[in-house]
Amino acid sequence: MKFALFSLVAHYGGGSQHERLRRVIDEAVFAEELGFDAYGVGERHGEPFLSSAPPVLLAAVAERTARVRLLTTLTVISVLDPVRVAEDYATVDQLSGGRLELMIGKGNDPRHFPLFGLEEARQWEYQEEKFELLRRLWYEEGVTWSGRFRPPLDAVTTQPRPFTPRPRIWHGSASSTESTELAAKWGDPLFTANGFHPKRKYAELIDHYRRRWVEYGRDPADALVGSGAGGLYVAKTSQEAVDGFRPHFEALVKTPAYQHNRSEFTTLEEKIAGGSALVGSPQQVIDKIADYHASFGHQVQAVSVDGLGAGEARDVLELFAAEVMPVVRRELPSAVWG
Repeated sequence: MKFALFSLVAHYGGGSQHERLRRVIDEAVFAEELGFDAYGVGERHGEPFLSSAPPVLLAAVAERTARVRLLTTLTVISVLDPVRVAEDYATVDQLSGGRLELMIGKGNDPRHFPLFGLEEARQWEYQEEKFELLRRLWYEEGVTWSGRFRPPLDAVTTQPRPFTPRPRIWHGSASSTESTELAAKWGDPLFTANGFHPKRKYAELIDHYRRRWVEYGRDPADALVGSGAGGLYVAKTSQEAVDGFRPHFEALVKTPAYQHNRSEFTTLEEKIAGGSALVGSPQQVIDKIADYHASFGHQVQAVSVDGLGAGEARDVLELFAAEVMPVVRRELPSAVWG
């Protein structure tokens, strides 16, 4: 298993926006020091998140790190101009020396559609057309194209070009086979959000991806899956972990994103028992990752400490890196990222 630390830059107070944004850079540096394989910044366009400009944050992270891969988790392609996306992220890829990988999707917050003057009902149409144009802009030169949602292009080569000739593009998946179908169609990896619902919901989407992958004529061994988790709080004992995570969970359930997703879990105990939250002792967290791997077959495990105070987050990450990551890496080897 490879490990990624993700952030949506949730800001619940307790400091200025300046301090919260600077903490992203420090957190990425710390993740690299702890041995995480990747650091990701998501995209949101409304409270309590400060992650409306991931390329800016990732460019800053690129300058402070040397090894850790940089991910977008995810780029809301459904509301963006693919030309701008191609330019912004190729710039980050150049600055980082080829460490960038995109993750695209329609987004998990309906507030961004009216903000950008778009119709929520057409979100899947936006995603498919804009992704396919982005793919061509990144992988081809002299692109001539026409579609429904932006003016046509005539022999366009966006600049700069990506540092890596064909950077990997992941497809974020949370709720629909539209995303899993698109990933399988183009032979791209899938990243399941795995945040709000029971395992079976996400396992069904991953199974659909793998089935369609084979039906498109591809080797099933080449299908690559990553997974998120519904929170991280590892402590020496189970009770310490539950007590530490409870204030974060209580803040999370009040957010529009949590309410929009209509999670079946209304209490922390339900979320820990029936969901993907990695909350417990090191051995409990190891066991849960292994349990989800048995269903998902994922090669990358992402975690987040958004919502925790800076010192508390460092303590959790240090224990996770010291007592969970080495065991899982040994027991569940991964071929991704070398």
